[in-house]
Amino acid sequence: QMKGEFAERLNAIEQKIYELAGEKFNLNSPKQLGVILFEKMGLPVIKKTKTGYSTAVDVLEQLREQAPIVDDILVYRQIAKIQSTYVEGLLKMIQADGRVHTRYVQTLTQTGRLSSVDPNLQNIPIRLEEGRKIREAFIPKKEDWLIYSSDYSQIELRVLAHISNDEHLKQAFVEGQDIHTSTAMRVFGIDDAKQVTPNMRRDAKAVNFGIVYGISDYGLSQNLGITRKEAQQYIDTYFKRYPGVKEYMESVVREAKDTGYVETLFQRRRYLPDINSRNFNLRSFAERTAINSPIQGSAADILKIAMIHLAKRLKEEKLEANMLLQVHDELVFEVPATELEKLDQLVKESMETAVSLHVPLTTDSSWGKTWYEAK
Repeated sequence: QMKGEFAERLNAIEQKIYELAGEKFNLNSPKQLGVILFEKMGLPVIKKTKTGYSTAVDVLEQLREQAPIVDDILVYRQIAKIQSTYVEGLLKMIQADGRVHTRYVQTLTQTGRLSSVDPNLQNIPIRLEEGRKIREAFIPKKEDWLIYSSDYSQIELRVLAHISNDEHLKQAFVEGQDIHTSTAMRVFGIDDAKQVTPNMRRDAKAVNFGIVYGISDYGLSQNLGITRKEAQQYIDTYFKRYPGVKEYMESVVREAKDTGYVETLFQRRRYLPDINSRNFNLRSFAERTAINSPIQGSAADILKIAMIHLAKRLKEEKLEANMLLQVHDELVFEVPATELEKLDQLVKESMETAVSLHVPLTTDSSWGKTWYEAK
C-alpha cells in the first residue's frame, strides 16, 4: 500500500517538474538536469564537475530562492531515496517472523557510536511526511503492547560542560535552564530570558552544537546565512562567556599533538595520525576531531553503559518489555501496556544514573501504538 502511495506522489512531483521545465527529461540524470537548470532556465552555475554542471544537494540548496523547480527536485530526490531504501528495501528484509532484524556494529565509527546495518534503522528521515510514514509501519508484536522511546536531552553539551568544567555552562544545566536560551542571553547580552527571540535562540543553538564540532566562522556563516565576520563575532563572544570551553579546546588539541591520540571519559582512545601534519586541511580536520571525539565518544560510552544497566534491570524485574533499537541518543522498546509505568521508571533511573557527571543527565520519554507515535 505504501509503495503505491509513494509511486503516486513521485509521479505527481515528476509531472510538476516537467511542467516547470517546459519539457520531459530524465530526472535521474545529473547531466540532463544540469542542462535544464543552467542552460535552458539560466540559473547561476555554482559548481562544475568533470562531467558537467554539479546538481549535488549543497548546490541545489543555494538555488532554492531562485526558482520553484529546485524545491520540487530536492523533494523528489528525498522521496525517491525513501522509496528505494526503506519502502522497497525493507520489504525485502522482512523475516519469517514478520520482523525486520537490523544488526549493530561497534567498529564502523571511530567515535564509538553503534552503527545499524542491514538495514540501517538509525537514518530514517522524519522531516518529510513520507519519512514519518516509514516509522508508522513499525509496531509492537502484540496488539495490547506499545512502542516506548527514551532519549538523552542534549547529552553532548552536558558532556562538554563536564569535560570543560566551565562554570557558566555547568550552572545552566544544574539550574535546569534552557541551554540555547541561556547561550543566546550570554552571546547577545540580554538579561531577561523573555527578551530572547526565536531567531536568537536558533542562532545560539547553531553556535552551541557548532562549537562541539569545532565549527569555523565559514561553517557557522553558512549554517545561519550571515557573514563570516558576524559568525566570528558569535564564536568570539561565546568563548568570552564560556572561557572553560575555549580552554578545553586548546588543551585537548595541545595534548593530542603530544600524544597522537585523544580519550573519552572512559579511556577509550582515538588515534589522530594527521594531528601534526604539514597539510593545513588534514591538520585542521584532526584538530576538530580531537575536540569532538572525547565529547561524542563519551556520550556513546554513556549510552552503552545505560543499555547494560537496563538489560540487567529488565531481567531482574522479570519484565516482558524488551529493547528493540538504539538510535544515536535514543533507546526504543516494545512493552505491554500493563508494564508501561514500571518501564518508564526503570529506564529513567538507569539512563539518568548511568554515570555521575558535574551536571545532571536528563531524559525525555514518549510512547504510542507505532514508532512514529512514540516520538
